[in-house]
Amino acid sequence: MVNEEINLRVKEALEDVFRSDAVEQMTSGTLGGMRKRLGLARTLILKPEIMLYDEPTTGLDPITSREISELIIQVQKKYDTTSIIITHDIECAKLTGNRIIVLKEGVCYAEGSFEEMQNSTDKWVRSFFEY
Repeated sequence: MVNEEINLRVKEALEDVFRSDAVEQMTSGTLGGMRKRLGLARTLILKPEIMLYDEPTTGLDPITSREISELIIQVQKKYDTTSIIITHDIECAKLTGNRIIVLKEGVCYAEGSFEEMQNSTDKWVRSFFEY
């Protein structure tokens, strides 16, 4: 990959995950949502087919959590990526998930859409989705 192509990919990835004025505001002390966005931009430079998110909204306030969840959806559409999201954030799962897998003791215990999990006849499964 030549430098010009790298620079274009970096610029595109930053524009995709940040507001236009946000890049100039970043410092070494950048926190929370900005760090999550920067990590996402770094990955997008490689144009992956599959994105793995491990607790993408952990430690974020509800507004920023929603922004990150919406950003995940935007990235899926623009980059035509498949996303695997590991989360305990039910709102993130509801916004981003097409298919939910509930693990119990490390084993796939239940799977289906968010609505199917929310309306499960299994009380243990349903308990996660009642909020």
